[in-house]
Amino acid sequence: MIYIVIPVFNRKEFTRKCLYSLQEQTFTDFKTIIVDDGSTDGTDKMLEEEFPEVIRLETPGNLFWTASTNVGVEYALKQNPSVIMTLNNDVVAEPDFMEKMVYWSKREPNSLLGAFDVDYDTKKPFFGGEITDWKWATAIQLLEVLPEEDWNGIHEVTHYPARGLWIPVEVFKKIGLFEEKTLPHYYADFEFTYRAARKGYKIYCNYDAVLYTFPDESGNHQIRKNKKTFRNFYKHLFDIKGGGNLRNFTIITFRHCPPVYMPLYLANGYARRMLGYWIKKQW
Repeated sequence: MIYIVIPVFNRKEFTRKCLYSLQEQTFTDFKTIIVDDGSTDGTDKMLEEEFPEVIRLETPGNLFWTASTNVGVEYALKQNPSVIMTLNNDVVAEPDFMEKMVYWSKREPNSLLGAFDVDYDTKKPFFGGEITDWKWATAIQLLEVLPEEDWNGIHEVTHYPARGLWIPVEVFKKIGLFEEKTLPHYYADFEFTYRAARKGYKIYCNYDAVLYTFPDESGNHQIRKNKKTFRNFYKHLFDIKGGGNLRNFTIITFRHCPPVYMPLYLANGYARRMLGYWIKKQW
């Protein structure tokens, strides 16, 4: 059995769209867990009335993404699943999304598979994986180097976000859960997949499994779209939802960057995060 874990805090309408897209899947042998971290917008009533098949776990409202996801993962592990998929609530899955994940998982049974992200509004590809180049302190975006005719099948990457991540259960048993103590919100998914890769698991972007996303709804984008002030600059670099969070970046670097490349990688990363805020570019 496959379990899908979705942490939520309010944003009921996004959750509704996401769950309806899961109801329309051509492959249906899965169960969905919603970890409701203190929602106050009627999410609980909506789930009860419209999605009675969904398992709802209630948490107190102070967990953020990582701990909420771990609550769902721990519950799922007790049900003896074969696979756990982590999913964000602000996504809409193509009807054959799960079918395409199952298809490629049978060909790469011990690998992690990430979804291919397409912007819900523009219908343009948004994210297709990246490869970290520790030596040159850069990340290669596959969408920028892959010819469009190759936007299909699976392509190996070095890490992946968890907004649609297929994880064989043996991975959790071997490397543990997401790191909630030091990475309570952002970067925990990257750290998890880096950790899995170091243990020998391959990570792929599955270009056949499409998720429609809402890029403007991320916590980082909400901070970045506000007026550029030193207060918002500080939030960008240090807030728990700041995409340029220097603490998180430093933790990832010390845990996974080869020591010989670490000075350059840190220097380049700090500069990109600080300067990137002012030149209106996401890093």
